[in-house]
Amino acid sequence: MSENLVQQEPRTLGKDLLPVGPIAYGLWRYTTDKLGEATELLETAIELGMNLIDNADVYGFDWGGEGFGACEELLGQVLVASPHLRDQIVISTKGGIAPPIPYDSSPKYLRSACEASLKRLQVEQIDLYQIHRPDIYTHPSEVAETLDSLVVEGKIKAVGVSNYTPEQVSALSNYLQSPLVTTQPEFSVNCLTPLRDGTFDQCSSEGIIPLTWSPLAGGKLATGEGVRAELVELLDEIAERESVDRATVAVAFVLAHPTKPIAIVGTQQTSRLKKIAKAVDVNLNRDDVYNLIEASDGVPLP
Repeated sequence: MSENLVQQEPRTLGKDLLPVGPIAYGLWRYTTDKLGEATELLETAIELGMNLIDNADVYGFDWGGEGFGACEELLGQVLVASPHLRDQIVISTKGGIAPPIPYDSSPKYLRSACEASLKRLQVEQIDLYQIHRPDIYTHPSEVAETLDSLVVEGKIKAVGVSNYTPEQVSALSNYLQSPLVTTQPEFSVNCLTPLRDGTFDQCSSEGIIPLTWSPLAGGKLATGEGVRAELVELLDEIAERESVDRATVAVAFVLAHPTKPIAIVGTQQTSRLKKIAKAVDVNLNRDDVYNLIEASDGVPLP
């Protein structure tokens, strides 16, 4: 049997955080109005090893939510009703989007955004706080100063970024006292950008964990719609070999990179969570991953 590249072991994001599973549970669509249903989803994710919970203050602003902050509020309600769950998870949330202004990481706003997230989540400390998208009109030195202050004050434990270029990561890291532990790019077998734009190279060099969003390409890799036919065919072949479904193979592909990415999944069905959790048991060898890349590109690698 050839080497299995799927990175199955827990990820370490920092010395002060719990080890987290290779699959995270994302709350972008966590908009149910039923507390019991929300609790069951969270409990199922934890049971399946998905103990990093990815949230953002802007989640709930769309996708059927009740408005800005709604998904943080729902998670907070779940944790108040079931306080034993708090110590079992790593809470990650993001700030820096301020509708209708696209991005705001100014010191005053970023601090207020973090403090508002703490209130909605009803926790004393956020485990991982990430800048949601870069604000090109705030100097990285100011962003760094704000984040470092929040760490010193005990309001957040660790810091990361989302949708940053490698150059933007370097610029922020240059001023930060706290290490950047995560970067959150889009990555899937249908979106290979981090393999080629320096994101994963930087992660390898700096020991940053990629916390990857949309591992199923917005559901396209599950449905097969809008994806190259040869890629769907290959995913199905591997799925049959591994006795899982196509989506599970797609998540396993994300986990196969040596930087040990974490794949964020956001299904609101416990049955789907259980299927996707099997990605850690999928075997992908070097032929598999390169064949998938070529099928995604539609041309052979040079």
